[in-house]
Amino acid sequence: MNKMSLSKLSQSKMSLSNIIEGTIAPTAISFRRLTVEVAGGVDAVRARVRTSVMAAVMAGVIATVLNFVTAGLETAAWAGEEVAIGKAAPDFTLADTDGKQHTLSDYTQKGYTVVLEWFNPDCPYIKKHHLNHKTMNEIYADVKEQKVVWLAINSSAPGKQGHGLEHNQKAKENYKMEMAILLDEDGKVGRLYGAKTTPHMFVIGSDGVLLYNGAIDNDNGRELGEINYVSIALTAYLAGESIEVTTTKPYGCSVKYAQ
Repeated sequence: MNKMSLSKLSQSKMSLSNIIEGTIAPTAISFRRLTVEVAGGVDAVRARVRTSVMAAVMAGVIATVLNFVTAGLETAAWAGEEVAIGKAAPDFTLADTDGKQHTLSDYTQKGYTVVLEWFNPDCPYIKKHHLNHKTMNEIYADVKEQKVVWLAINSSAPGKQGHGLEHNQKAKENYKMEMAILLDEDGKVGRLYGAKTTPHMFVIGSDGVLLYNGAIDNDNGRELGEINYVSIALTAYLAGESIEVTTTKPYGCSVKYAQ
């Protein structure tokens, strides 16, 4: 092979090398860039998904916490201060579902012991004691001949659960209630007593003094409690004995006061 052929061959090799470097190298670089971009895109998507999931979880947690806080603030804001045991129970006058006026002092001045039950016909706890069981009727039946009057008070505001004259008239009939249902739409009496739940029970002596404030019994589930605080308080008071348990924590639905 002569020098001219070798020179041409060398030039051809260089050209081929240039072609390879000019074609394959940029392609490789582009491929690497594409790989990085795709990987970066996947990572970005993953990051966005993680952020979205975390945001959703946090939103759920915050919503749950706010529900509890709101419920607590709602009860605290709506209910007034509780009446003290041994002090005079606040007097009031309310009309029942038949239009009859009831004044607390009228009863106590006539020597009646008065039981107040905060009431909401749609509350599951009210249904527990008035429909599923006959707790209230049975206690009242045992003591009403001993100058005891039982008044159910509904402080549900207009537009709230359990409100309405006709609704409560039907509830009285369906639940076969022997006691009157008094309507406290503006919630003044409820706040006056610091009523928080339905039911929330108060027992007032014939001298107008508050004897008991709290739950109907010691079971806030579906079953009846083994201890009925209201029955025990009434039995002790009517027998001239002291009431051992005068205050308990009421349970039930929140009273549906106007905001």
